[in-house]
Amino acid sequence: MFKWFQKLLPKEDAFFDLADRHAELLKLGARALREMLAGGPNVAACAARIVKHETDADVITREILMDVKRAFITPFERGDIQTRINSMDDAIDQMRKTTKLVTLYEVNEFEPHMRDMADAVIRSADMIGEMVHAMRKMSENAQRIGALTEAVVNSEDLVDDLHEKGLKQLYLRHKNGSAMGFIVGTEIYDSLEKIMDRFEDVANDVSGILIAHL
Repeated sequence: MFKWFQKLLPKEDAFFDLADRHAELLKLGARALREMLAGGPNVAACAARIVKHETDADVITREILMDVKRAFITPFERGDIQTRINSMDDAIDQMRKTTKLVTLYEVNEFEPHMRDMADAVIRSADMIGEMVHAMRKMSENAQRIGALTEAVVNSEDLVDDLHEKGLKQLYLRHKNGSAMGFIVGTEIYDSLEKIMDRFEDVANDVSGILIAHL
């Protein structure tokens, strides 16, 4: 009877598998975001892909949170698992928020610095994916996880710089023209910057778990 019951419980590997699947959706979302910011006729299709990836990520997040509640044994503290997956979900949620702005304001042309920020988002999503996967063997991968954390933080600093420069160029372009163009551009820049803030949160959460368990 007990063996039958055990089969119903989430196994430790399931947490890692689900996290990997969520991280893969982060990467897909980041690439769809970059493609959307190329502008042109594909904006709507890219936006729809981002929405789909975010919806799929929500399903995985709910599954992990339910597994945490019913599991007897988890690979690390329940609170740490919840914090990490919520941070990851916040990142792809922010991608969807960016998409909503683009759709709401019917934007199909984007600033060069926006695309540069999206390039950094792709690189960071890839690093988050590697970092999350490396947590299966934290002791063996501690040095690599630390290096990835630092790289994500550096990318966030780069995006902050691109954000500032982009806003300046946006202002210069619109100061004698369309106030609405400046407002819309500012909102998109701010939303892109927040995506990187969420990635930095994920990196810091993983780093905290690493420190606590080594």
